[in-house]
Amino acid sequence: MDLRQNPGGLLNEGVAVADRFLRKGQVVVKHRGRTSPEKPYMSRRGNQGLEYPVVVLVSRASASAAEIVAGALQDHDRGWILGENTFGKGLVQTVYPLAENTGLALTTARYYTPSGRLIQRSYEGKSFFDYYYRGRKGNTMNPDDVKMTDSGRTVYGGGGITPDETYKEPPPNEFQRKLGRIYAFFDFTAKYFGTHDTKLPSDWAPDQNVLNDFHRYLLDKQVEFTEAEWSENHTWVNQQLRREMYTTAFGIDESRHLAIETDPLVLQAIESMPKAQALLDQAKRIIAQRSEKPRN
Repeated sequence: MDLRQNPGGLLNEGVAVADRFLRKGQVVVKHRGRTSPEKPYMSRRGNQGLEYPVVVLVSRASASAAEIVAGALQDHDRGWILGENTFGKGLVQTVYPLAENTGLALTTARYYTPSGRLIQRSYEGKSFFDYYYRGRKGNTMNPDDVKMTDSGRTVYGGGGITPDETYKEPPPNEFQRKLGRIYAFFDFTAKYFGTHDTKLPSDWAPDQNVLNDFHRYLLDKQVEFTEAEWSENHTWVNQQLRREMYTTAFGIDESRHLAIETDPLVLQAIESMPKAQALLDQAKRIIAQRSEKPRN
């Protein structure tokens, strides 16, 4: 389940998504405020016994309802969370109508995961800019907000959802940034298909002739790079060319499909699937042991 860069949305829709993976009657999320009682949201339909392993991908920009889903699956040991610490947006706001078609959005409660962890990241002592763009460095978990998952794993609140397995994609190098700034792959593809047929085989990939053409294109554009940089980025160039050309030849959906197949975090998620299965098996075993009645 890919929740990267997902800013959230409607609470009820987030609850409905989690409902498809949890057992009927499990808590998905709850909220409470200074003057409002705790209100839980439960899974009503349940997963109908389909308890296959799940890896959930998250990033720093996963927020709000996306965090509700990730937190619910983590607390119930239903999914293995992979990626970065999420944003930490867990405020409930009530809109009070005012005059002239205006309204006041007042924070009235906070969201908590099924184990009772606070999703919201603290905004005290920070400017607006720092909170949104500089306040997510490192681990922001609150050591005073310690809870347990259904199987007894330790989890922390106070700073979004901390992944079970951390993965941070390496930033692009200077060569990659340079080509991105000048839209090299887009411009080359437009030029290439100006003289070539846009009908490509379904398993098409750039051959050496296409790569040589792209190399000459960069030289003609007076892009400064070394042959060592070209060799170092050979695989990346091949992937980017293939993805851009798929957009023209097969459409945006096929291009996105290809991007997923070569996404390093998706590949890591596939490798982490046995961990998700082990988590599921362990949780079932521990919960079954707890439910056993002691013999006389």
